[in-house]
Amino acid sequence: MKIQITKKITSLLFMCLITAASIAQKKPAYVIYTAKGTKTDFGKMLKQLNNADIVLFGELHNNPIAHWLQLELSKAIAQTKSITLGAEMFESDNQAILNDYLADNINAKELNTKARLWPNYDTDYSPLVEFAKENKIPFIATNIPRVYANMVYKKDFTALDSLSKEEKSWIAPLPILFDPELPTYKNILKMMGGHGSELLVKPQAIKDATMAYFIFQNYKPNHTFIHFNGSYHSDDFEGILWYLKQTNKDLNYKTISTVSQKDIQKLDSENLNKADFIICVAENMTTTY
Repeated sequence: MKIQITKKITSLLFMCLITAASIAQKKPAYVIYTAKGTKTDFGKMLKQLNNADIVLFGELHNNPIAHWLQLELSKAIAQTKSITLGAEMFESDNQAILNDYLADNINAKELNTKARLWPNYDTDYSPLVEFAKENKIPFIATNIPRVYANMVYKKDFTALDSLSKEEKSWIAPLPILFDPELPTYKNILKMMGGHGSELLVKPQAIKDATMAYFIFQNYKPNHTFIHFNGSYHSDDFEGILWYLKQTNKDLNYKTISTVSQKDIQKLDSENLNKADFIICVAENMTTTY
């Protein structure tokens, strides 16, 4: 009897050591948090996003975890309802080219030649476009052509008044609503050491306004529009979301932000309330460029 008890104790201790070693070896690459800093998971986040009309998925452009979750989220929501995808990474005047690729009228090489694709398109955005193509999901080019954002930087919003009717169809309707007191825009000037004028901020605003405009132009009731953009374009419930709410406050909006931290087991205070959900990624995570 004594031998049996000893064997049981030895077995129990062995299992405890194995469990402890297993826990010690766990190296999570990311943790999902709510706005208030409570840990959550993909399933709980998905439950809320499934009910959203518009989801703004803020990414760190070179972060593989964000890109992987963008694809997984799109696949998951598409299982239960119709979706539309859209992205900052495609400029509005390239919509016809993107449509041709989605319809299989041109190949990937032609898309690369004709559209102004980002350098990290193949690794980070091609999987989303291919998913849309395979499943006949609309993919919307929402961003302002960069040449017009440059014009705003050099000569203010009034520079856009001289554009042709066709060119104006690629940006948010003029005149552009602008609030320089939004903390997001004020922080841009702070990052510049407090120097510079609103001309540093207005290109950001015209991008936000244009992305919001094309999201609305392509939003359909009972669908979810999932939009991919740099986190700064929707962090703190501002940027694109501010413009969306100027048009319609009553839709169900959800935002996601991606942040990087050394310790991901607790959300840093500076990252609280950035979005409805915050994807906190280990800062030593390999980047895509």
